[in-house]
Amino acid sequence: MTSINHRKARGARFAIAASLIASGAIAATSTRGQQATPPAAAPSRPPKVVRTGVTTSGVARPLSDLKPETIYTVEGSPDWSVATKDAVWVSSARVNHVVQLLPSTGKPGLIATVQRPCSGLAYGWGSVWVPSCGTHQLVRLDEATGNVIAEIPADPANSEGGITVGDESIWMVVKPSMLVRVDPNTNTVVSNLELPTASENPAFGDGFVWISSFGHDQLLKIDPKLNKVIATIPVGPKPRFLTIGAGSVWTLNQGDGTISRVDMKTDKLVATIACGIPGEGGEITFGAGSVWTALFDFPLTQVDATNNLPVRQWAGKGGDGVRFGFGSVWLSNLMQGTVWRISPDQK
Repeated sequence: MTSINHRKARGARFAIAASLIASGAIAATSTRGQQATPPAAAPSRPPKVVRTGVTTSGVARPLSDLKPETIYTVEGSPDWSVATKDAVWVSSARVNHVVQLLPSTGKPGLIATVQRPCSGLAYGWGSVWVPSCGTHQLVRLDEATGNVIAEIPADPANSEGGITVGDESIWMVVKPSMLVRVDPNTNTVVSNLELPTASENPAFGDGFVWISSFGHDQLLKIDPKLNKVIATIPVGPKPRFLTIGAGSVWTLNQGDGTISRVDMKTDKLVATIACGIPGEGGEITFGAGSVWTALFDFPLTQVDATNNLPVRQWAGKGGDGVRFGFGSVWLSNLMQGTVWRISPDQK
């Protein structure tokens, strides 16, 4: 279709030029010995991402059917979240905030200022760890006061990257694609490991660091003792976000909207689960025996870990971030400025 339209446009331009020459409006000029300049090609647009969702009967349902227990209003753009010992903290990059949400009161609590918080949140050692795309640092917040304890030079490799905790350390991928290990006792980087390009999202499970390689359709397994990649596992196209649960690593694949399940003992891909949610953004978490994903247009999808099947998917306006904590699903509705606390026992 594009080539046919291009030929039609070119023919129209030639016809107009010939008419103007014949009428004397412009002078005919010899082009002998000159190289003809081809018409400029129209800029190509990336194909529009079509999200079909899950088409299995009984799975799809409207967002109005999803019943939150609590709705928190968060200024700006609530997105990444992490559960601590007594709260859930959520980032809001639009207003440079990280906000404490209190399950005990159903209201927001402390508000910490971090320039453009991005690339996930992590919790450990009485602190919330926040990558900052504004200051190109890893910011450590005191969970009791929200005050900044330390700022560690660490430029997030991607705003859609990630951060994780394990083996007495903080793990984060910095530009261009370098895994750094941060000692929480000294607030310093103590080791680094060069990764394949576009490998930016870490998770810790079963004693290993697992990193989704968006640019290579792979999952990397890293031994923290050796600081070395010990396995490379093919998964779905453009894997971005990942979570740990039920003895597996689960990747949300932005290329085709599937979820890949990798067994952590065998390092084998054991399931590819069609969810119909391709494209940028989103997140994935594990809790109550299920995998939960969030994405615009399809704010929440639940996959049963016992049979690797989507069992519920809610469609509508909302979503983009999700985390499990305090027995609940916490859904960040970035465009709506809310965070929903949701019971996993939805009907």
